[in-house]
Amino acid sequence: MTSEVTYAEVKFNKPKSSGTKSEPPAAPKETNLHQSGHSFSKLLLTSLLILLLLLAISFLIAFLFYFQKCSYVHKEEKATRELTHTELECVKENSTPEGKDWSCCPKSWGPFSSNCYFISNGANFWNDSEKECLRMNAHLLVINTKAEQDFITQKLETRYAYYMGLSDKTLPMGERHWQWVDQTPYNESATFWHGGEPNNPNEHCVMLNAVSKKWGWNDSPCNERHKFICKMMKIYL
Repeated sequence: MTSEVTYAEVKFNKPKSSGTKSEPPAAPKETNLHQSGHSFSKLLLTSLLILLLLLAISFLIAFLFYFQKCSYVHKEEKATRELTHTELECVKENSTPEGKDWSCCPKSWGPFSSNCYFISNGANFWNDSEKECLRMNAHLLVINTKAEQDFITQKLETRYAYYMGLSDKTLPMGERHWQWVDQTPYNESATFWHGGEPNNPNEHCVMLNAVSKKWGWNDSPCNERHKFICKMMKIYL
């Protein structure tokens, strides 16, 4: 009997069952976790919105700063260009693109349309010619129309060749990619090559020269010395 009682006492162990019955109260913990997760999501969303707002404000400030800086640089470059040429020859006009009364070109430069043109006295390599034009706040000649071509060639001497602002990079397949120095798109329909030109993929620069007294474009080595022509926008006062 004693052993049976002992067995009954050993089997009678209710902490587990009472523990099992006490599990339901744990449900509120899951609710609390759900609420905490929901609050965390709201906090994360709010933080992201604040971050995006700060980024937008920073971008706006940077844009305004950049715009002001560009405006300042543009005005400074314009003032520098006007000061570079201390002697100007001006013509009074009824209206100008900038609403001013006078359109001017530096002395010894020729005016045509809204531009001024300078023909060098000395000869230079193509790269040095472009640097010399840049020093005068201009660039090597870019021709956009036949009228411009005719205006320029009337002022040239047939015994010389003149560098202009057109050069190329030969692509791997041998195709030639022509590019103006002022980034004007190269327009095949507005070109004035001599017959059969360009004819040498090893000649990467372009010059104006006269063949049988007829002016046209010719590809040329960039390391030959030729005269050159610079072009710049008119100065308005």
